[in-house]
Amino acid sequence: MRQAVLRNLNWEGTLQRVWDFPAVAGSGDGMATTTITMVHGFRGDHHGLLRLVEELPRHRVILPDLPGFGQGQELPGTHDVSTYARFISDCLRKLAPEPRVLLGHSFGSIVAAEAAALAPDLASVLVLVNPISAPALEGPSRTASRVAEGYYVAADRLPEAAGRALLAHPLIVRAMSVFMAKTKDRALRRWIHGQHDAYFSSFASRRVVLEAFRASISGTVRDRAQELTMPVLLIAAEKDDIGSVASQRELAALVPDSVLEVLPDVGHLVHYEKPREAARLIETFLETTPA
Repeated sequence: MRQAVLRNLNWEGTLQRVWDFPAVAGSGDGMATTTITMVHGFRGDHHGLLRLVEELPRHRVILPDLPGFGQGQELPGTHDVSTYARFISDCLRKLAPEPRVLLGHSFGSIVAAEAAALAPDLASVLVLVNPISAPALEGPSRTASRVAEGYYVAADRLPEAAGRALLAHPLIVRAMSVFMAKTKDRALRRWIHGQHDAYFSSFASRRVVLEAFRASISGTVRDRAQELTMPVLLIAAEKDDIGSVASQRELAALVPDSVLEVLPDVGHLVHYEKPREAARLIETFLETTPA
């Protein structure tokens, strides 16, 4: 397991946590080391991307908890895409030397795309894993998204103890995990469920969860796709119920300089189920893309 330096970041009057993983000595094979900043998805924290960190040993990795999740403190303002994008932008400028690589998974792909579009000099390369490619409130996922929104609204309106209990209810967390996991490896499935059991309910308040959920269904990477001027690697999944291959191809067509890679036999949990394959795609893209 790679060792990280835990950094405290004072941001807009709050204390935020950032894990800084130095490159592993002897893993660079003579090639220049880059710094990759990773953005986790909705209801996750830095733990969710650790398997991907392990597969990129020759790179320094900056891995923050988004404010209000994991060990990140709740913000006084709204937890939305623009706020999270400002936070990630500040993390890169304060902690990551150029050339910078920015990576986002799932909801983190929306945040990363927003940050990169608003500041074209922020990242030399953008990597989006399981990018959100279609509106949650349109198409076949519309009903499920509305049901999920009702769940989060109900949890926010209940008394504190009851609301938190609903959000962290083991059966609901397990149902979400079962929905996303596609691997047939029983040991891996058990591990994935254990990860969700341990970290899917690490949030500062019910308000944070509701605001972040509404942010997660209010937009897609497509909203900023044409403004992404840097090289972009899109790592999609064949069995992703949240973003179909067809919608990923439509997204790739909107990004001026993009490469789309589709991993077979995996769904929305590429970072859990196929981190090595994703890391190889990232390494190849960085090696063939001018800094």
